[in-house]
Amino acid sequence: MENRRSLTRRFIIVFLAVGFGLCLLSGFMGLKGFVDSIRQQYHDVADQVAEAAAAEILNEISTDELRRYADTAVSGSEEEILSIREDEKYRRIRENLGRLRSSFRLTDIYVVTYTAEELRSYKEGDSSWKPLVYIFDTFVETDKIYELGQRSSMNHKNIELFAEVTETLRSQDKHIISSGDFGYNMSTLKPVLASDGRIAAIIGVEVPMIRIQAVARDYLIRTIAITMLLMLIIIILFIYYLSKRVIKPVDVISEEVCRFGRNNDITEESAAKLGSIQTGNGLQSLAEYIGKMEKDIIDNVENIKKITAEKERISAELNVATQIQADMLPCIFPAFPERKEFDVYASMTPAKEVGGDFYDFFLLDDDHLALVMADVSGKGVPAALFMVISKTLIKDQAQMCNSPKTILEEVNNKLYDSNAEGMFVTVWLGIYEISTGRIVAANAGHEYPAIRKADGQFELLKDKHGMMVGAMQGIKYKEYEMEIEKGGCLFLYTDGVPEATDSGNELFGTDRMINALNIEPMADPVKLLKNVKESVDEFVGEAPQFDDLTMLAIVRN
Repeated sequence: MENRRSLTRRFIIVFLAVGFGLCLLSGFMGLKGFVDSIRQQYHDVADQVAEAAAAEILNEISTDELRRYADTAVSGSEEEILSIREDEKYRRIRENLGRLRSSFRLTDIYVVTYTAEELRSYKEGDSSWKPLVYIFDTFVETDKIYELGQRSSMNHKNIELFAEVTETLRSQDKHIISSGDFGYNMSTLKPVLASDGRIAAIIGVEVPMIRIQAVARDYLIRTIAITMLLMLIIIILFIYYLSKRVIKPVDVISEEVCRFGRNNDITEESAAKLGSIQTGNGLQSLAEYIGKMEKDIIDNVENIKKITAEKERISAELNVATQIQADMLPCIFPAFPERKEFDVYASMTPAKEVGGDFYDFFLLDDDHLALVMADVSGKGVPAALFMVISKTLIKDQAQMCNSPKTILEEVNNKLYDSNAEGMFVTVWLGIYEISTGRIVAANAGHEYPAIRKADGQFELLKDKHGMMVGAMQGIKYKEYEMEIEKGGCLFLYTDGVPEATDSGNELFGTDRMINALNIEPMADPVKLLKNVKESVDEFVGEAPQFDDLTMLAIVRN
């Protein structure tokens, strides 16, 4: 319940904040357009007042007479200026303009002239000039009214407007808003032309901006008040809808999810609560999906338990298979403690629980030792099964004859006859004559062996390869001879050594393998294999083992 109140409060706060923001935004956006419209209306009124002022003046005097007033104001003597001020027409025009200003509640209606040179200098920034010369003035404060012939400077915001009126000889559509000695006003100008087409005088009208500000303020207050009232009504209705159609269903769903998380079961009451959500929107679908999800989770938990048990059983069986496979390979060292003529050691590290690589060595008689290094295609259980068959066949055939060529040919045909999966095995097979160190060998697509002469370094023996065993019926293999010198060593391996890959997909390679062997080339077989394994592990780093890693070394003592 507390969560529900908290959620409701949050929605109310968010909607009030959004609503208030929208009210202000809409109010100010509407205000800008409204103020622009009001300003244009006042500008139009000012233009009309300027027209009326021009009519009042021209009802009493001609434009040429107004031009004479202007010339006198600029360059006349004190007597001439005083004479015009006391003239009945001048006084009547001034009074009429004052009444016109008062009736429209304007700041000022004034009539001025100028000198072109002073105006140009003032426009260029010489503020020492007072280019405006007053003819008539009706400022709202009578103690600040300019008399005929008095001068004043110009508000800088009006310079461009005054210059455009002077240059174009007509009123401008735009208006200027400025504040100065005469207050905060909007100004507009109208030229009065003499009979020769030149400007006789310029009539200025100033509308007080406080009137526009008051209208705009009233508009803004009314707009915001109405908008907020409407927004409040909408928010109340929306919150009511939200509470019934969203918040309450969300609470039911939330309580059910928490309950299921604690108990991990489904009850009739919980199913009824989820079924009671009939909002007709996404929450109803969510409640249905949660009910289905709870059933699926319970079913999946049961399935996972079964799968885990089955996986544990398979893992246990694979562990047994791994041990069986390891036991099938010669794993007791020293292998022939009674034979001092040679020393042999081998190891296999599978990439998976069981592997497809295998090695073997066994005595055929007192003077002949069979050496086998093989790699079955693929990995895992299939490769392991194929490995068992291949190893058994090779050993059986070797017991019947001592020719590597014949052994591989017989094993190849037998494997091919029962090889529906198309698997094959690469084999290096050698018959080592213990008394002489001579080896008769055959290579069925396997890696090159590495050999070290007495007191020398390891190097690859690039023998001739034949076809892989089991790949094709009736393959013929070739034999070749080699010799392990006294103190020499033969190293056999599978492709898991040179093809070991680091995290950057770079291969270990045979060059690194030979370098690892030559770290201690005269070491015993155990140390030789250990050096190679450590070099491979250091190179691979954190990358997963890609292939089975199998090695064998035999030293002639």
